[in-house]
Amino acid sequence: MPRIRPTKIAHIFYCTRRFEQMVQWYRIVFDASVQYEDGAQAFLTYDDEHHRLAIANMTVLEPEGSEADKRGVIGVDHVAYAYASLEDLFENYAQLKEKGIVPDKCIHHGVSVSMYYADPDGNQTELQVSRFGTHEEAQTYMRTPDSSANWFRHGVEFDPDVWRLRVQAGAADSDFLTR
Repeated sequence: MPRIRPTKIAHIFYCTRRFEQMVQWYRIVFDASVQYEDGAQAFLTYDDEHHRLAIANMTVLEPEGSEADKRGVIGVDHVAYAYASLEDLFENYAQLKEKGIVPDKCIHHGVSVSMYYADPDGNQTELQVSRFGTHEEAQTYMRTPDSSANWFRHGVEFDPDVWRLRVQAGAADSDFLTR
């Protein structure tokens, strides 16, 4: 079977101690609108994706001088690549697993099903599929109280081998909306 490739770069996730300035800068530069913001994190878009930019306020999430600062968490946290379907995401997972490449964590964020991998230098890559059929459905979800529990490093972890079997058995995409 040929390798499964992503369909697009989905979003870039930044960590900062200049949260308001970063949100304002990206709003201006990309004429982006804020889809969700709670002081600790913001999600912005400039097109039909539910978010193209995510910004984490490390002043709120990690105190200055913490272990996170020593690891250099300010800057790009990860780049996310979108796949066309759950089937593609899980087939890609299987192909990578055969080559000895497995995700560090798998999280259902509500708006997406995501697998996080680290490259040889430790750079984080998120391979994901959106859980909503339209931009409007995803944005509506992002504004619900349920969505705030699933953002940033939150969400519900899942076992990719179990989910792959469910997908292969013909489970409907809607079966994966519930966390």
